[in-house]
Amino acid sequence: MRIGIVGVTGLVGRTFLEALPVYGFESAEVFGAASSRSVGISIPFRSGSLKVESIEVLLQRRLDIVFFSAGAGVSREWALRFVEAGAVVIDNSSAWRLEPQVPLIVPEVNPHAIGEARLIANPNCSTIQLVTVLAPLARAFGLERVVVSTYQAVSGTGQRAIAQLMAEREGQSSHPSPYPHPIDLNCLPQCDVFDEEGYTREEWKIIRESRKILELPDLAITATAVRVPVLVGHSESVNVTLQRDFTIEAVREVLAQAPGVVLQDEPDRSFYPMPRFVGGQNEVFVGRLRRDTSHPRGLNLWIVADNLRKGAATNALQIAQHIRQS
Repeated sequence: MRIGIVGVTGLVGRTFLEALPVYGFESAEVFGAASSRSVGISIPFRSGSLKVESIEVLLQRRLDIVFFSAGAGVSREWALRFVEAGAVVIDNSSAWRLEPQVPLIVPEVNPHAIGEARLIANPNCSTIQLVTVLAPLARAFGLERVVVSTYQAVSGTGQRAIAQLMAEREGQSSHPSPYPHPIDLNCLPQCDVFDEEGYTREEWKIIRESRKILELPDLAITATAVRVPVLVGHSESVNVTLQRDFTIEAVREVLAQAPGVVLQDEPDRSFYPMPRFVGGQNEVFVGRLRRDTSHPRGLNLWIVADNLRKGAATNALQIAQHIRQS
């Protein structure tokens, strides 16, 4: 197996390198590409190092699988060229997610949608953890409406945002900041840019991608995305209106058996998911299960996952693992 990673020097690219052994790629021959300013440097990998090369060189290597994590523009320009060269491409950017002919995959939810595709889109980080929990609820009870508020870590913006947060905590500022306001001791109700309707691009990603993955094009779903001063781990407060009546015990049983989901729901001893404790984990954690007392079929829950792992690299590696095993 010959694997390429485009954007290997970024946060997600380095997470790919760390997580490869977890999904059976410990013996794979791995190559990495990044922007011109990083070509030629070496980064730690396995017991040695990996030398970063240009994407042009990577294209010549006859790779089996290529993971893209370098932005939508790079993916639009290069992904199909790698497919034409014989590789399966799994793209972590927003470039192809809503293209009808490109499957948008969360392996615990819709692996059947991969089919014979050789270009596969990895969903947005917040979408992945949301649908991993919504899918088993949809199968058991049906979904009528979803309201989600996200609390997203700065690592979702990239290394520059982490530097900004740490600089602010030391009374300094990383210039220029990736955010329009200070992030330390603050919450920013803006993830990405606003549109004319007042929604951010991140919020529309959650809405549109969830509908596609769940194969519910008319699902009533709305989102508010907030950036919080957390390094790693996105959290979501979710209110769901189910189509059929339920008991909390039945919901708990469904989620406890759901693939990729870890139930942490013991409020009497303050046991629930928190971003501080999900770093490096590959699962989606859910807790704070309770009835919405304002609606007879309403359910409230709290979802947390590592946005660099399950929200990005882990999900892509699971897709690759599924392809290799099928």
